[in-house]
Amino acid sequence: MATMNAPTMERRHIPERRSTAAAARGSTMNALDWAATILMIVGGLNWGLVGAFDYNLVAALFGDQTPLTRLVYALVGVAALYGIYMAAKIAARRPLPSSSA
Repeated sequence: MATMNAPTMERRHIPERRSTAAAARGSTMNALDWAATILMIVGGLNWGLVGAFDYNLVAALFGDQTPLTRLVYALVGVAALYGIYMAAKIAARRPLPSSSA
């Protein structure tokens, strides 16, 4: 009876598609990144409403200068500071474009 020998060539490691797609896009966002992004969007939309229509949505929802309104404003501000950190982190990972004259 013949015995089967193991193949002489080793198997090549093929990474999953999800990991290669994430690597191609850059890193994935964690929960803190998502929360900061959502808060920055809320703040941006609120400022857009204030500028375009003189309507403060946060104050309309939670009251004018209530502790909850001030908390939302503070969280949006902290999220914006974190957004600066995220942008700097992303910029540091990407190579600078080469200028060709």
